[in-house]
Amino acid sequence: MGIARVLWTCAELTVTVGVVVLLLVVHQVWWTNREAVAAARDQVRALESAWDAAKPSGPGPGPDPGVGEGEQAGAGGDPVVGAESVAPGTGTGTGTAPSRSVPGAVRAAPPPPASQAYAVLRIPALGLVVPVAQGVSKAAVLDKGYAGHYPGTAQPGAQGNFALAGHRNTHGEPFRYVNRLRAGDEIQVETQGRRYTYVVDKVLAETTERDAGVIAPVPRSVVKPEYGYDEPGAYITLTTCTPEYTSKYRLVVWGKLKG
Repeated sequence: MGIARVLWTCAELTVTVGVVVLLLVVHQVWWTNREAVAAARDQVRALESAWDAAKPSGPGPGPDPGVGEGEQAGAGGDPVVGAESVAPGTGTGTGTAPSRSVPGAVRAAPPPPASQAYAVLRIPALGLVVPVAQGVSKAAVLDKGYAGHYPGTAQPGAQGNFALAGHRNTHGEPFRYVNRLRAGDEIQVETQGRRYTYVVDKVLAETTERDAGVIAPVPRSVVKPEYGYDEPGAYITLTTCTPEYTSKYRLVVWGKLKG
């Protein structure tokens, strides 16, 4: 009887542990997505409402001479490790940023406060609409289902590299399907009074988490240098984890500002 009781107790404990683990998995994979998607949707609405409220009631100002044609209004992924040290500062990024101006790029804007949502990312081919916040903190940005802007990289529409990170799995997983993007697909970034359209150009299917070259002002992989660019431009970079449900490598999508 003693042995039978011990075996029964062990079986009960095993089942209990299994149920607890299953509930944790459900929470991580399903519930965090549900919460983050809802919160991100609310944040997009809040941004759009604030922008609408800030619109002048009379005739608006003339076109910004720093904005290219077609860029006026209306037109489970972790960040790359060490990225913040690659592009310190603001505007186009690093001290090695090219000085030659890029046609169609706007004047560099100062970065917003850390963790503040200030733009909306839209990828029509994926049906994706998410907020963009300053920084790549997991707790303050990425786990909210937002796309996070790498500190020190360019701001939307500016010369340099507007680089973003986002989760591929859990916490809203906004970048889950960026691997489906193909050359020619549009990536839109909307800020107050402006919408910038980038066009997908290149995809790096896999690189290491320490490949900070992918978010440089002129992006080029330091791990796979055959992937990237040689000339100044106005770029966008999307980074996320790969393969799915791991954080071993990084998937990178690059686009160019549409002129």
